[in-house]
Amino acid sequence: MSEKRAVILLSGGLDSATVVAMAKADGYSCYTMSFDYGQRHRAELDAAARVARDLGVVEHKVIGLNLNGIGGSALTDTSIDVPEAPSEGIPVTYVPARNTVFLSLALGWAEVLEARDIFIGVNAVDYSGYPDCRPEFVEAFERMANLATKAGVEGNGFRIQAPLQNLSKADIVKAGIARGVDYSLTVSCYQADDQGRACGKCDSCRLRAEGFAAAGVSDPTRYF
Repeated sequence: MSEKRAVILLSGGLDSATVVAMAKADGYSCYTMSFDYGQRHRAELDAAARVARDLGVVEHKVIGLNLNGIGGSALTDTSIDVPEAPSEGIPVTYVPARNTVFLSLALGWAEVLEARDIFIGVNAVDYSGYPDCRPEFVEAFERMANLATKAGVEGNGFRIQAPLQNLSKADIVKAGIARGVDYSLTVSCYQADDQGRACGKCDSCRLRAEGFAAAGVSDPTRYF
């Protein structure tokens, strides 16, 4: 197969939109995957669809899950407040097994598409203490992917690419601007309203605002 295909996890936020633009610039035919997993900030799904259209992906797929059925996170359990101050350790916005589940489904689609590359927008510099954003996790999942699939066993292995892994948030913004990302289409807030307007107080809002400021770029985020 001469076409270079990639499956890309697209949340609708700043990081994942940048990853799509980076993969496209590197010559990949991009297939994006988002998840309606019971998150309280469902406006990100509309943002993901906008980003996918704007960046001209081949196909954008939304998979329904029920991670709110197990709860355990402020993003899936409305009885747990989203913190509005920096947290010590792993914050309550961590969603148990989320990236493991998401990458597993992306792996399945990649095998069907005969795509060898899966992109995820995890970041080990600005991330908020999530264990499934660490380089060790990405490396371990890649090993598992090549052990657990027909394609991997037959020698057509997968690569899990995390191009933002060691970039600052400012560097991510600059990379996206250079590749034509329209950040006004994205939603980063953990408790965005139905119109995609941000709270300006949560950890994700804070990191985003600091990144734009450090990059010297105006942040197009709308606030409620």
